[in-house]
Amino acid sequence: MKNVSIKTEYIELQQLLKMENYISSGGQAKYFLLENKVFVNGEEENRRGRKLRVGDIVLIDKEEYKIV
Repeated sequence: MKNVSIKTEYIELQQLLKMENYISSGGQAKYFLLENKVFVNGEEENRRGRKLRVGDIVLIDKEEYKIV
């Protein structure tokens, strides 16, 4: 599991995808989420604007990220 440190109250799912190099721009997030399964706290998520807060766990392509 990789820890992702944030300095704000939350980040959006598309920001995490960009930070971890799954996409190169926010506009690609919609298409990435249509073609790939992404889970937030065990539930499938397809909203690129989903707010991720401290303690959330995101699973992308067998990689796990914890928001800290």
